[in-house]
Amino acid sequence: MDTDWTTQLADQLDWHWQAHLRPRLAGLTDEEYRWEPVSGCWNVRPRGTGTAPMAAGSGAFTVDFALPEPEPAPVTTIAWRLAHLLVGVFGERNARHFGGPPVSYPDYDYPGTAAEALTRLDQGYATWIAGVRGLDDAALARACGEEPPFTERPMSELVLHINREAIHHGAEICLLRDLYAHRPLIG
Repeated sequence: MDTDWTTQLADQLDWHWQAHLRPRLAGLTDEEYRWEPVSGCWNVRPRGTGTAPMAAGSGAFTVDFALPEPEPAPVTTIAWRLAHLLVGVFGERNARHFGGPPVSYPDYDYPGTAAEALTRLDQGYATWIAGVRGLDDAALARACGEEPPFTERPMSELVLHINREAIHHGAEICLLRDLYAHRPLIG
């Protein structure tokens, strides 16, 4: 029996996206988007209001970070996790492999609202999944030329990595939504 690896790789993420993650993001509010469940969270903040050692971004909002990343790493908000999906997971890879615009953490114009973040997430995901579905066996086997450790690894390994990243960070976002929904209300 022949296995259609393109379909298998794309369907792994697409099933999770369609059946679980994207429906769970419906109704995300701006308050939830930037909610900080503990002190010291990394977030997406209006320019000049960051609390982390560094901030990146080209627009009215920046994302908190530090190099090297502290250990343990700070808790991050839904906004921060969505920013990571927008730039580091889908954005940079769409730019390198599927004709997306150039994207980097320092140059990105981070969305200040949940609605804008979700619109961009949908666009980034659509570009990624269409690109993956367009890969044939030869493209999946070709070295993807990414930064280490993927420089000489086949594109199929990068696709699996991006699938893991999207599923992993998506699950964290869903957990934060659960915690927000069940937070103790004062007053």
